[in-house]
Amino acid sequence: MSAPEIKKSILDHLTYSIGRPPSLASKQDYYKALALTVRDRLQQHWVETVQAYLEQDLKVACYLSAEFLMGPHLGNNLLNLGIENEVRQAVKEMGCELDELLAEEEEPGLGNGGLGRLAACYMDSLATLERLALGYGIRYEFGIFDQEIRDGWQCEITDKWLRSGNPWEIAKPEITYYVNFGGHTEYYRDEAGAERIRWVPDRAVKGMAYDTPIQGYRVNTCNTLRLWSAEACESFDFQAFNTGDYYGAVDDKVISETITKVLYPNDEPEIGKRLRLLQQYFFVSCSLQDMLRLLDAQGQPTQRFPEKFAVQLNDTHPSIGVAELMRLLVDERRLSWEDAWDITVLTFGYTNHTLLPEALETWPLPLFRELLPRHLEIIYEINARFLASVRETHHQDDEHVKRLSLIDENGEKRIRMAHLACVGSHAINGVAALHSELLKRSVLKDFYELWPERFNNKTNGVTPRRFMALANPKLSELITRTIGDGWITHTEELRMLEPFSEDAAFRKEWRLVKQSNKQQLADYILKQTGIELDPSWMFDVQVKRIHEYKRQHLNILHVITLYNRLKRDPKLAIAPRAFIFGGKAAPGYFIAKRIIKLINAVGEVVNNDPDVNKKLRVAFVPNFNVQNGQLIYPAADLSEQISMAGKEASGTGNMKFTLNGALTIGTLDGANVEIRDEVGEENFFLFGLTTEETLRLQQQGYRPYAYVEGNSELAEAIRLIASGHFSHGDTEVFRPLVDNLCQSDPFLVFADYADYIACQDKVAGVWKDPENWTRMSILNTARAGKFSSDRAIREYCDEIWDVRPVPIMIKDKT
Repeated sequence: MSAPEIKKSILDHLTYSIGRPPSLASKQDYYKALALTVRDRLQQHWVETVQAYLEQDLKVACYLSAEFLMGPHLGNNLLNLGIENEVRQAVKEMGCELDELLAEEEEPGLGNGGLGRLAACYMDSLATLERLALGYGIRYEFGIFDQEIRDGWQCEITDKWLRSGNPWEIAKPEITYYVNFGGHTEYYRDEAGAERIRWVPDRAVKGMAYDTPIQGYRVNTCNTLRLWSAEACESFDFQAFNTGDYYGAVDDKVISETITKVLYPNDEPEIGKRLRLLQQYFFVSCSLQDMLRLLDAQGQPTQRFPEKFAVQLNDTHPSIGVAELMRLLVDERRLSWEDAWDITVLTFGYTNHTLLPEALETWPLPLFRELLPRHLEIIYEINARFLASVRETHHQDDEHVKRLSLIDENGEKRIRMAHLACVGSHAINGVAALHSELLKRSVLKDFYELWPERFNNKTNGVTPRRFMALANPKLSELITRTIGDGWITHTEELRMLEPFSEDAAFRKEWRLVKQSNKQQLADYILKQTGIELDPSWMFDVQVKRIHEYKRQHLNILHVITLYNRLKRDPKLAIAPRAFIFGGKAAPGYFIAKRIIKLINAVGEVVNNDPDVNKKLRVAFVPNFNVQNGQLIYPAADLSEQISMAGKEASGTGNMKFTLNGALTIGTLDGANVEIRDEVGEENFFLFGLTTEETLRLQQQGYRPYAYVEGNSELAEAIRLIASGHFSHGDTEVFRPLVDNLCQSDPFLVFADYADYIACQDKVAGVWKDPENWTRMSILNTARAGKFSSDRAIREYCDEIWDVRPVPIMIKDKT
């Protein structure tokens, strides 16, 4: 771990792994050599962790997720191993700067947003808490698209994250499984004369494992992220080649590898749905087959499966696992249905991530039957037994039974994957206290009434290693100098900062750190967009997926309102603000892409108008991801968490901002409720209708245009957008957005507008007192310890999975 040994190792890798003399090596070559050097130093931890599992009778957490948005690995591993200074010195002696090599790493875009980032935080926490775990997912060749902004519009660019290879993963060609699709089923009698069912598929692909080490912070535990890549069972058909059909000879390879070619698309077209189902079944089947192989390797009977594996379904994407485990146990291992079902329910836990009924995954029956005929039979059998039990024990009426059924028979028959997950899991959880309560009252109400004991809450968390220690080194250094470094793994110790909020000298240091972070972000934004931001202004930030329910358009209406006030009176005294946006819209999401265009169009007008640009600026940061998020969270003064109440399951960006000392303006939605409870209502800017009030307003008959007629500032803002003021006179470009708001406004932007503007005026008033603002900022960080993913994972391990800490001892190699 010393600088000279690290330097020697980098040079060795340049020669023996990369094949380049130092004089010809590029920065990318040096990055790869350094990454391999660091991976070498994880390797013994990794091997010893696997060995501990094999040698001891331990239970392992298996986290099944279609997305793992890990972020760059190098910086995180240097932090967790505690060797950043040694590495910095080693590469400096070689004529390199560590920061330049860190910038060479391609970020694996293996997720759309919060769901995948949560999975990554949980993997970090599992290793740090010394809980043995396997993350299972998909090795997409092309991740989520890179976003460019051209003329204010989002343009999707292919994410070629593997173009230069990936030094962190190790291919495991010996770990492969066959996954079948299509075909038909048939009855047969086994050697004992029992009647059984055989699946005769018409196509098979092979799943190959790629393993990435996930190192815990300053411990020896190094868990595994195992991602599956699809291959053809036979890459080349010599028979076809010999008859002159070259394309036919490689056809199977091309079709098979399509499965893991790209992160699942927005599932609007039929082809998207098909690919998504193929992907989900593929990775779940490989993962469950892998667990059974591990069980066999330890000489354990199949009946012990739930004692050895706790399998968590991260949303409905892996919920086909319920039917697949039943197939493997009943068809392949020949267990009785009753024994297999007991094992299945004891094995699975299900995390729900949405309150939007339309986001609960369902599959059309014809598509499902075509791709997975045996699983459809299994689901029918699960459903028949489940509904018979409901009728027998709960005497439910037909309507109730219909609502509980795994098959939705309203219109086109569809399989309800959330229902399958609920029936096949022993624990069902939401991801924030409010979300879990709303699940019981809305989308999963019938299941809660059936099995209240299965329901629990696990409020999300984020890792303080990446999002504080790594992303905000100056603040981390200040905190550590003040209260010690125990907070990095025990964030409850951040409470020790509270008294320092009254210390003027400490507040000054806190402000200087924030100022430095803001300067760093301003430099990045200038480089990326050409927009100049003043770090002395308030940085008002909203970065997240672009979605109507997250209400970026409410935020931009505030910008337009301030613009109009300044146009009326250029001498008006307002607190100068930089409005910073970022986020991707799904490629097929028409309104979301219009919102991005509107933000950029308003920015173009505001930034170039001398009447207002001395007090207002707007910047849209392109291609929001983990990497630039690490610059954005530490630089924010105000965090915009303004979704319509009752729509955001939890949010995790809200936690990252709070931990880094941003103040929140937000609704009582998702984890905002708990953030406000923790930091104190006096340190949180609350506005908007509650969940109950939104339901009542919609039931009464919501008339959005009435709010426009009753509010002159809102009317003027909408008039300007509609008139083409922000679109060079083009009145058509924003018409769909204006019509959507004025005629239906499904997420009550207009209803919350007046309260939002009033709350923003209050924010501006508080900002004018820097000492008080800093005091509030310190208290936000000090009281945000609950929102560590360590706390969340400890709750999963102790209350659902029964996975205990296992300290890993490194054996002396001599």
